[in-house]
Amino acid sequence: MIVRSVVVCLLVVILSGCAGIEKMPQPTSAPITGVSETFHRNQILDLTSGKVVSFDEFTDRISTFDVIFVGEVHTNAEHHLIQVQILQALLERVPDLMIGVEFLQQDQQAPLDGYIIKDTAEKVFLEQVDWKRTWGYPYHFYRPLMLAAKRERTPVFALNAPRDIVRKVARKGLAGLEERERAVLPVEMNLTDEAHRSYVRAIYEHHDHRDLEAFEFFYEAQVVRDETMASNIAESIRKQCRKMVVFSGNGHIVRKFGIPDRTLRRVPVSLVTVMPYALKDPLSLDEHPADYLWFTSP
Repeated sequence: MIVRSVVVCLLVVILSGCAGIEKMPQPTSAPITGVSETFHRNQILDLTSGKVVSFDEFTDRISTFDVIFVGEVHTNAEHHLIQVQILQALLERVPDLMIGVEFLQQDQQAPLDGYIIKDTAEKVFLEQVDWKRTWGYPYHFYRPLMLAAKRERTPVFALNAPRDIVRKVARKGLAGLEERERAVLPVEMNLTDEAHRSYVRAIYEHHDHRDLEAFEFFYEAQVVRDETMASNIAESIRKQCRKMVVFSGNGHIVRKFGIPDRTLRRVPVSLVTVMPYALKDPLSLDEHPADYLWFTSP
């Protein structure tokens, strides 16, 4: 009943929030380079084997890992539906599961605990975390995750770095932070991963930026987010000794060089990545963006 009510709630939200938006015909299949099979919306692909797996097989597999990273495109309502389906399945399979979320900042943990554990009113919670300013994407996309956690009293950890600090790094670099600002971030910041740097640069240049110094600051800001979330995940696991499912943007988990590898550098855990993936571009298995792809509409 809990699974059904939460999924139905999200479907109603998605349908009401997106009515009239989707006008163009959507693709129903996608080719993958090096594979003869064509894959379709709502299929889950194990990229290691190149085989489609059922939802039950998929959730049985990922539930064996210590940390399960589930991505999203923030504005894709279908991705949020997938996330709540995965969460409900994991809650049934994993005793004492924890949840980590990108969409809340580490300095918002107290109001988050108040909402999940102490029954603070939702409206008050959203005011306390200043949702529209600090995250800004529609709350109804994330509400079913929060309601599921609240119903089960599942601990939720706010993982992200403070927004104002990230924005300052993007403008002035890490060197531009005051001592008190730098003190809230992890001491260790790996800025030398060339594969990760190339990935972030491609995103940066896609938006017509060319200034090298500005890119360095942009990259440092990205690393601040990844390292902070990885540090908070590792700390939560060390203290709680429980499994965690982490919800974040796809860009933070692609090829694992964002949050996952930085988590593994801090704590010896098994981890798996799941990426909702829009049917729009040919994909090469050699890219291996995640361990599992769940195909969706664009």
